[in-house]
Amino acid sequence: MSAPASRLLAATVVHQRMRPMQHRLRYRVVFLLLDLDELGSLAARLRLFGLDRPNLFSLYQSDHGASPGTGLREHVDAQLRAAGIPAGGRVRLLTMPRILGHAFNPLSIFLCEHEDGGMAAVIYEVRNTFGERHRYLVEVAPAQRHEATLRHACGKRLHVSPFMDMNLNYEFTLCLPADESDRLGVRIDTCDADGAIVLGAGLSAPQAPLTDSNLLAAFARHPLLGLKVLGAIHWEALRMLLKGAPFRRHPGAADKPLTVVRSQEATLP
Repeated sequence: MSAPASRLLAATVVHQRMRPMQHRLRYRVVFLLLDLDELGSLAARLRLFGLDRPNLFSLYQSDHGASPGTGLREHVDAQLRAAGIPAGGRVRLLTMPRILGHAFNPLSIFLCEHEDGGMAAVIYEVRNTFGERHRYLVEVAPAQRHEATLRHACGKRLHVSPFMDMNLNYEFTLCLPADESDRLGVRIDTCDADGAIVLGAGLSAPQAPLTDSNLLAAFARHPLLGLKVLGAIHWEALRMLLKGAPFRRHPGAADKPLTVVRSQEATLP
């Protein structure tokens, strides 16, 4: 599977809540799919993209856990090695960039490959509106390493929504693009202990070259992306309250920032 490197994605995001009541929202956002080995060259080539510095669009490596003086690539490789997963292959990050210095990323995804090109692991980096972050590092089963669609699961560890319990599970489906004409797709179903879907969320996005002209066009469509996402979250929370959804208090922070999920635990049929 020969996937493109860094790209710009205009994504449509859909959330469908099934219980305790029906509730649906749909909005458009912009994502970047960034090859971590290309970050320096992208910042040098693009006038509108900054790496660890202000620009119209920017990526701060510390936003994703990298320590000062440590690149994001080294940070991800260290997490893989600590989990006993080979590092050294290509790593791509799917994330919403900062725009005019501001961003709120409910979900960023690291696609981590073996040196032979097959997928080694996927890291789901989840943030909530309380300033907390948790990463789910999911090992990819050997039989799935070269598949275009990956499916896996893990238990919920971070309090995200005040309208959802903690004793739930995530089921992930990733549709990886084989070439530049393919769409990238992500679906996350939040399920109860019986496997019934409580909330389904997904995004679908065509790819475009990462150029200054495309970045400028994306800015024209989404000038205040981070504020838009954060505002939408609070607006939908208010709508849920008005519908009478039961409110759950924050149960406290997760006991650790990273959950490692082995392939035998994560694999779905």
